[in-house]
Amino acid sequence: MKTKFALTAFILYTLIGQAQEAPVKMDSLQEVIITSTRIDLPFKENSRTIDIISSEDIKNSATTNVADLLQQVAGIDIRRRGTAGSQADIYIRGGSFDQTLLLIDGIKMDDAQTGHHTMNAALPIEVIERIEIIKGPAARVFGQNAFTGAINIVTKKQLKNSVSTNLETGSFGQLNGSLTVGSELENSSHIIHVGKLTSQGYRNNSDYNNSNYFIKSVFNKKAQAVEMIATFFDRKFGAENFYTTNPAWNEYEETQNSLIGFTTTFESEKLKIKPRVYWKRNQDMFLLKRNEPNFFRNLHITDKMGAEVNASYSSELGVTGFGVDISKIYIRSNNLGHRNRFMTNVFLEHQFKLFNNRLDITPGVAVTYFSDFKFHAFPGLDIGYRLNDHFKIYGNTGYTYRIPTYTDLFYSDPGTVGNANLEPEEALSVEIGSKYISPKFTGSFAFFYRDASSLIDYIKENETDRFMATNLRDLYTKGFEINTSYNFKVNNLNQNLSLGYTYIEDEVGDLNINFSRYSINSLKHHVTSRLSTQLVKNINFNVIYKHAERTSGMSYNVWDASMVIAVKQFEFTLTAANMFNEDYIETGFVPMPPSNVLFGMQYRFN
Repeated sequence: MKTKFALTAFILYTLIGQAQEAPVKMDSLQEVIITSTRIDLPFKENSRTIDIISSEDIKNSATTNVADLLQQVAGIDIRRRGTAGSQADIYIRGGSFDQTLLLIDGIKMDDAQTGHHTMNAALPIEVIERIEIIKGPAARVFGQNAFTGAINIVTKKQLKNSVSTNLETGSFGQLNGSLTVGSELENSSHIIHVGKLTSQGYRNNSDYNNSNYFIKSVFNKKAQAVEMIATFFDRKFGAENFYTTNPAWNEYEETQNSLIGFTTTFESEKLKIKPRVYWKRNQDMFLLKRNEPNFFRNLHITDKMGAEVNASYSSELGVTGFGVDISKIYIRSNNLGHRNRFMTNVFLEHQFKLFNNRLDITPGVAVTYFSDFKFHAFPGLDIGYRLNDHFKIYGNTGYTYRIPTYTDLFYSDPGTVGNANLEPEEALSVEIGSKYISPKFTGSFAFFYRDASSLIDYIKENETDRFMATNLRDLYTKGFEINTSYNFKVNNLNQNLSLGYTYIEDEVGDLNINFSRYSINSLKHHVTSRLSTQLVKNINFNVIYKHAERTSGMSYNVWDASMVIAVKQFEFTLTAANMFNEDYIETGFVPMPPSNVLFGMQYRFN
């Protein structure tokens, strides 16, 4: 392995040394406005740990899906079952896949059935402007399900008048194609995307056939502009050993995810009001035996209709953020039954700025009502002190919780049973950190602690019993996180080297049980690094290294690389994943793919 690492380093050194001169502007995130919070603030002014995957990162990555992008961020544990994001679960600083909230342009994409569907709503790479990752307690801002953090995918505002096509092919019979159209009219603008991803699979019953459709339009631009976003994702994939170890069953799954939302903004000098209405649907069909649909079949359809108003008011006392979010959820299922839930969230926070704006103090509270879990409140506090234009120290604390999913409450199969008497999971989280931001160097450090109680696990007394969902686990999580990014130039060409490390230590409260389904298996050590280099004016090269060591003791090292070559209106990409053929599993019983490559070509019509 050392020989391979040395060879890789030598190749990189040689390539960088051959770079030619060309002026390129360095990218800076200092003034990026974080839009996922109640009070819009520049990136450098937030008193939280927030990571940004920028448009430049996305462009140079040559990745095909959001799951692969998020894998490059320290503290984010993406546990995939297979390729192309057919199914992937998100874990932030430990926690569970049910405890992370995904948003699309601020619209909450939580799924009341199960957190396994969180990534069903992830957008195609071509329409994403950036991804905001908020780590730590976020219930004060978003309500329940932001137990350990939240991820907001921000879409592009416009593509002017443009048409681009993309075609990719590679290992395992991968064949991907997409069309993206931008249109700027006198009083409206539109972005339309259609994409298809297919593969024969890298092992038995791992094929997939995924389609995605996206529309973003802005109407009435000259007066009161109204923004519409609409998405539809259709995934069909072999689910070999996703949930069982029986190789003869050939599990199979289909999911469809839809969203349509309308947003407008009323703004004056001091007051900003943003109302929104939306509807989202997730449909999931699972077959235990692909070729025998009647053997065991689950079908769930979940609808969520919501309306919200977010506002902020600026005065001499600071900025006040407030809002209300009302939604109704319906689920129809052959396993979970027909059920509905009404939810109301009320938010209030205020940011004080003292000592010539160097000190910011932001207390806030969210109060939530669930028709089946009544009232809950989650207060929180952010404090930050800016030592100079580049360096800031901060701390935050907050109470957070998660109500059980419908799967936790009512699911039933020969090996598992839900529990209608479950109570919400609860936690108190604390974070202390610092960050340094300049055009050349960005660095951050954060220590975090989470005291969680009543966590839901599936347990049984005897081997022949069914696993039952039960509130029994107390979990104390502590750790720290370091992230650095350095921009430099070689022969006047942009280079970037980034490094991240997260350490997590979990302490489980006393458990007096014989069998547990969900043992804690966090990323105890997590290292991410990326070298992004511009070889010549139109060639970008990336090398990505990921090291993971889990609580269970399992560890693995994965190397990926990508190259993007721009030639006039063409863009050619080459992606090599798992270059050294590491044998590893991210979750369950599903081995990840061996070494594989993907070739791509994009053409832009001017």
